[in-house]
Amino acid sequence: MKVILTQEVLGLGDPGEVVQVKNGYGRNYLVPQGLALMATKKNIKTLEAERQRIEATQSREAEKVKAEAATLAGVKVRVEARSGEGGKLYGSVTNMQIAEALATQGFEIDRRRIIMAEGPIKKLGTYTLPVKLHPQVVVEIELEVYPEATSDAQEAAPKAKAQEAVTEEAAEEAEAVAEEPAEEQAKE
Repeated sequence: MKVILTQEVLGLGDPGEVVQVKNGYGRNYLVPQGLALMATKKNIKTLEAERQRIEATQSREAEKVKAEAATLAGVKVRVEARSGEGGKLYGSVTNMQIAEALATQGFEIDRRRIIMAEGPIKKLGTYTLPVKLHPQVVVEIELEVYPEATSDAQEAAPKAKAQEAVTEEAAEEAEAVAEEPAEEQAKE
């Protein structure tokens, strides 16, 4: 089924585009939500007549978004991840984690707007990722994936506490053993 998008649908297209979608998706979601119109001959002719209005609206929205884009351009995001030998990650870094890291820096970006063309990141390093703020405005951010801090001190702390507990128990047992003979001699 072909539909004409009336609004931007992330992952599908921009306003004014004619796209092919599955029947159920178009009929049960896009059209009832007002996100698209059926691509009939009449609607396509209407679209052609309104194309200039749509482009003007898109340009105005792009100008508004460019102010946000200027503050977002060149932002460096750091994401911590567990890694093994050779910088391979246990798991991966997804656009959801990147969106959360951006939110901590004060940028509320929908995770679907972060374009990860090659899929989730599976190695440590620095990456440049595009963020599509608007159909006409794409900004690049820098992502640094660094290893999770598992210092020797953190690993040694539980071991030291366990060792401390063992030595305390041993000291208490030694005192108890030392007191027993003294008590037995006192009884005699």
